[in-house]
Amino acid sequence: MAAKLKKGDKVIVLAGKDKGKQGEITAVMPKDNKAIVDGVNIAIRHTRQSQTSQGGRVAKAMPIDLSNLALLDKNGKATRVGFRVEGDQKVRFAKTTGDVI
Repeated sequence: MAAKLKKGDKVIVLAGKDKGKQGEITAVMPKDNKAIVDGVNIAIRHTRQSQTSQGGRVAKAMPIDLSNLALLDKNGKATRVGFRVEGDQKVRFAKTTGDVI
């Protein structure tokens, strides 16, 4: 099945503690049905000091479920994603505007 959300897409969070925040997808985990979004679902991780890095509290973006994300269209509003065939290629399009993504 084709992916509705991909790496590099601008998304908005629909539910949870970060509801309303926007960001860009940096990684997608299709098997877990989750994605990592910049600046969303941040957790503090304590790391030990090593020769290369300073130890302490490090902020890390944690995975968020794909069902809690919606793609942003060109107007900056949340939209659903549809698929259609143009010529011989299957393309994604925004349901609100009909524009190809």
